[in-house]
Amino acid sequence: MANMMNLSLYALDAFIILDTDGNRVLAKYYHPKAHPNPSNALRTFKDQRAFEKGLWAKTKTPSKDIILYDSHLAIYRHSLDVILYFIAGTAENELLLGVALDCFHDAMTMLLRNPLEKSGIMENLDLILLCLDETIDDGIIVDTDSAAIASRVTRPRPDTTEIFINEQSLMSAYQTVKQKMQKSIGQL
Repeated sequence: MANMMNLSLYALDAFIILDTDGNRVLAKYYHPKAHPNPSNALRTFKDQRAFEKGLWAKTKTPSKDIILYDSHLAIYRHSLDVILYFIAGTAENELLLGVALDCFHDAMTMLLRNPLEKSGIMENLDLILLCLDETIDDGIIVDTDSAAIASRVTRPRPDTTEIFINEQSLMSAYQTVKQKMQKSIGQL
């Protein structure tokens, strides 16, 4: 019993998107203050870039979808010209991480209505970050339902949210209120 691992909801250390040349498209590293086993790994930009370059060198050819690299578990998925990574500690459940990565990929594909590619990610970075925040919160996997995530992130249609208020509509509303007040006062 004394040798039991500290169980925690904090599953991810990082989320990374690299292009086919190994350049960073998007990266988010998680260092929550409440984590029961805080790590000083990958705190500086220099360490992160070195980690990303080495990781890309190991995963640039589509083959496996999970590797152990530099004392981290890396779950990854290739898409057109980008590679998506979930980075976690070696003790994490790789099946859960794989499901979360697939969910995130599927939600982004639904949102962009196209296969994931670098230009689409850069043009819709706001949606991608919202989708990531709906899937992962400070390293904790919060949802694995891609349809639910995509529905929470989608932009409202502009034609349904616009309300035009002009002087004529304000005067019309004022006249209506005035008439109803006169009627109610007259009935007293």
